[in-house]
Amino acid sequence: MEQAREAIHCGEAWNMGYTGKGVGVAVLDTGIFPHEDFGERITAFADFVQKKRVPYDDNGHGTHISAIIGGSGAASEGRYSGIAPECNIISVKVLDGRGNGYASDVLSGLQWIRANRKKYGIRIVNLSVGSYSKRGMGENSALVKGVNAAWDDGLVVVVAAGNNGPGRMTITTPGISRKVITVGCSDDHKEVTVMGNRLVDYSGRGPTVACVLKPDVVAPGSCIVSCANQPGRYQMKSGTSMSTPIMAGALALLLEKEPEMTNKDVKLLLRERTVDLGLPHIQQGWGCLDIEKLLK
Repeated sequence: MEQAREAIHCGEAWNMGYTGKGVGVAVLDTGIFPHEDFGERITAFADFVQKKRVPYDDNGHGTHISAIIGGSGAASEGRYSGIAPECNIISVKVLDGRGNGYASDVLSGLQWIRANRKKYGIRIVNLSVGSYSKRGMGENSALVKGVNAAWDDGLVVVVAAGNNGPGRMTITTPGISRKVITVGCSDDHKEVTVMGNRLVDYSGRGPTVACVLKPDVVAPGSCIVSCANQPGRYQMKSGTSMSTPIMAGALALLLEKEPEMTNKDVKLLLRERTVDLGLPHIQQGWGCLDIEKLLK
């Protein structure tokens, strides 16, 4: 994680005293393993796959995502800490051990988050999953309506752009939503392995079929080291799935600093304070995340 933190000036935020403390971030994914790096900060767990009550992750993806957001780095002496190492994680399991799932479970998870947002202090929703199916996955799809409803409730919803680039119109659903913050990868020029496939220039590109300019912003996502679903272990993963929690963690720092901000305020500020990489808008959106600039 060191390179990603350096690229987005995360250390400067910590020097300012911001660690995400008290901010609840809900992660819809494969679950969460109670790794040492989370301490007592897994404040809730909801399982829509096997209906278990105790936190678990039979894939590892959800744990990796959650620790990018809020891992403390305790098991690595701080080397692999997340972006907001004192935030609270609310884990919602909607994907199975193979990383697959049903839109109905994602929607149930979103509804649960909306119903429990005040109880657990949820301000941010991280959704590092999506569908590239052209059938039934447009702006009127249930998934887009689901994330839009969460946004309308005041939640900051952060969604991955997907790994189907570099062609145009390759943003996955629900990242095509006009309301949510869609995150692409800023360093996808690096060749990486994603789910056994060698990829380069993979970050989903806009516009959407409805001619909406996406992604909104980009962040590092290649070769990110974070927690594994085993005690004291870490692993490396790549993709816009990793860029998205870097953004979610950064926004947890922002909401700790400015707790009265609405999700619309957050999105507008993000638009003003990204760094232009000189790439087409359909690739970089407004630009790359810079946490120091975001929190100035």
